[in-house]
Amino acid sequence: MPAKDPDVRRLTARIGGLTSWANTADPTARTAPARQAALDRFERQVDPDGTLPPHERARRARAAQKAHMARLALRSAQARKAKTAGQAKPDAEGGAAA
Repeated sequence: MPAKDPDVRRLTARIGGLTSWANTADPTARTAPARQAALDRFERQVDPDGTLPPHERARRARAAQKAHMARLALRSAQARKAKTAGQAKPDAEGGAAA
């Protein structure tokens, strides 16, 4: 029966993942299908009908991927800022800082 405690489940999953990667001879080859699937997704996004020349489709797909990563970075920065502002709030209101 699987552990119900979230901390135990998290640690068990981490051990499993690390063990799997420790037994992987070629990590790049292991992740190649995922990288290709991501690239295919961006290519479909920029050229849904498949009418662009391959080099133009690839160029646009790289730009779309960079834009996607930039959006993720922005959201991450905003979340960190909000978290910091939320933690600083009690101290600013006269409460004890943690």
